[in-house]
Amino acid sequence: MLRAASLAVSLVCAAALAHAQGLDGRLKKIADTKTIALAHRTDATPFSFLDEKKQPIGYTVDLCKRIATLVAAQVKVADIQVKWVPVTSQDRFEAVAKGRADLECGSSTVTLSRMKQVDFSSFIFIDGTTLLAAKASGVKSMVDVPGKRIAVVAGTTNEKALADLDRRRQLGLRFVTVKSRDEGFAALEEGKVDAFAGDKLLLMASSSKVKDPKAYTLLSEDLSFEPYAIALPRGEAGLRQAVNAALAQIYREGEIVPIFNKWFGVLGEPTGLVRAMFLFGAIPE
Repeated sequence: MLRAASLAVSLVCAAALAHAQGLDGRLKKIADTKTIALAHRTDATPFSFLDEKKQPIGYTVDLCKRIATLVAAQVKVADIQVKWVPVTSQDRFEAVAKGRADLECGSSTVTLSRMKQVDFSSFIFIDGTTLLAAKASGVKSMVDVPGKRIAVVAGTTNEKALADLDRRRQLGLRFVTVKSRDEGFAALEEGKVDAFAGDKLLLMASSSKVKDPKAYTLLSEDLSFEPYAIALPRGEAGLRQAVNAALAQIYREGEIVPIFNKWFGVLGEPTGLVRAMFLFGAIPE
């Protein structure tokens, strides 16, 4: 009996040791500490922002919460603790690269240049750059923008998209860089700029921040392709695979539907492009 019990204990210990040895890098750290650090934005409504109690909420926040639970199950952690790390558009990737956060849960566009600093998960959303223009400026479409003052958050793909467009079409745009969306909306309301550039859905969701929404026009043109994903540390294949496996399960089993409807339902059904993204992200086991 004693020998049998000793053998059982040995097998359990061996299995636990083999499991621990199978993990490395950030994934092992998550398993060892039973904690995952999630970076979140405070101004990226409806993807990642703060509620009245100053708690992070939003589409990507909900996705990351579910991902954290599924990753914990993969590494055999029964009760994962989430550490929330607030970041800005300027330091979000640095937080992941330098180890302050394991994932970045915001509205980050995947680009080749950003891949030099961080890695990315499967896509989680697709949007495009456009302008929210003051009607008093006379801007109704991109035909009207030459020479206009355009506010844009520094370091974003929106800034690059507008700069490239300005160079190609010789529009003579006068850029006013701001640190946040709140600062961009303030500049628009105060008449310091004629329009504010950003991702279309973010502009739609945040336009309630202006005192008189009827005084502004959201341009219909898409000026860039913005595929969003969760930023991950480079060189962490185990963590990337775990996150993508979690996303694939969320997409395959339809868990994405209530999450999408919660944050975007008032805008209607997901576009064909977003539906295709969910389909392609539902990677089979």
